[in-house]
Amino acid sequence: MAVFRYKGSKVWTMDFVFHAQRIRESTGTSSKTLAQKIEAKRRRDLEEGTAGIRKHQQPRLFSVASEAWLDLKKATLAPRSVMIENANLKHLLPEFGRKLVCDIEPRDVAKYQTKRVDSGASPKTVNLEIGTLRAILKRSGQWARLQPDVKMLPTREDVGRAITPEEEAALLQACGKSRSRSLVPFVTLAIETGARFGVIRTLQWGSVDFENRCLRWGKDKTVSGTGRIVPLNQRAMAALGFWATHFPAREPEHYVFPTERYGAAGDVFCAKAYDSDPTKPIGSIKEAWEAAKLRAARILKGEPDSKAKIAPLPCRFHDLRHTAVSRMLNAGIPIAKVAKIAGWSTATMVRMAARYGHFTLNELRDAVDSISSAPIQTESPVFPPVSDETFAGNRPN
Repeated sequence: MAVFRYKGSKVWTMDFVFHAQRIRESTGTSSKTLAQKIEAKRRRDLEEGTAGIRKHQQPRLFSVASEAWLDLKKATLAPRSVMIENANLKHLLPEFGRKLVCDIEPRDVAKYQTKRVDSGASPKTVNLEIGTLRAILKRSGQWARLQPDVKMLPTREDVGRAITPEEEAALLQACGKSRSRSLVPFVTLAIETGARFGVIRTLQWGSVDFENRCLRWGKDKTVSGTGRIVPLNQRAMAALGFWATHFPAREPEHYVFPTERYGAAGDVFCAKAYDSDPTKPIGSIKEAWEAAKLRAARILKGEPDSKAKIAPLPCRFHDLRHTAVSRMLNAGIPIAKVAKIAGWSTATMVRMAARYGHFTLNELRDAVDSISSAPIQTESPVFPPVSDETFAGNRPN
């Protein structure tokens, strides 16, 4: 029997055997002719699946394809990554949402890139958005058609900066004036370990080993960085030791920097904290951080109490990591050790070293001078002495 109706039912049911397995499913229709067509199609789909024949996908709107892609990725993406993808789609959908994925051409992508840059978006931001577009089109089997003609925008590799010791001192002093009592130890730990904001924010007391003066970071941006053990220097130990006195009842699963609210102005020693919940990590420190940078700029100008309008200290929070890594590299620490502390993978080690290493002309001169300082066994040519006049007119401005 191919199709039949249960007693008292008007809906036809398909019933057949396929590969020794009985298939009995409702066709959802009261028309016998339509039910027979549905049963035939069901058989054909099963046969094609067994033969490994891929079903032809109907053209879909980009908005539909993006929704399906995001639903599939949500199971494996971190909440923060889902937020980023949604932010990317917020810009992509107005431009591509009503287009069929098969109708999107390289010129459409190029036009989008130009429009976003003209609106003030950074090349790196636009590249992230194109990465989302690429993932959606790739899943729809359309990216290979576009790939040869779509180019990512060039980005700067020297965006970060290392702050000077004077800026660091002013910044820490400014953090000490914040209502947020956690700002000083938070910023100190960032400078002294070179860790990213996210791993410091989610650090738990169980990962801090005061006896062996080290800690184990949790989930980081990279696989290489996740779970790495980093030793603590004297300043980091002092900051964490002082901060621990605020939480005498702390448990291993409690967060080092918990979410809490502050009710009084003052420095880090007298800020009044309440509603502290050690089971939840601190959220954003943006407000306190921005205020501290403005205060630090006034301190550097010698006007800490001035209310005059002034630009804040140019320092992103990630620049603290940049500072730590740059100082280690400039101090001659082997790159393998720096990579271990910073959580770099082997594949990105050299590229990151080039980005974070800052050397003065004199430091580079010392490097090339060391080449000829090594003893040699063969006779060297004797060069006549030269004077400064020799190079007159050839010096860089």
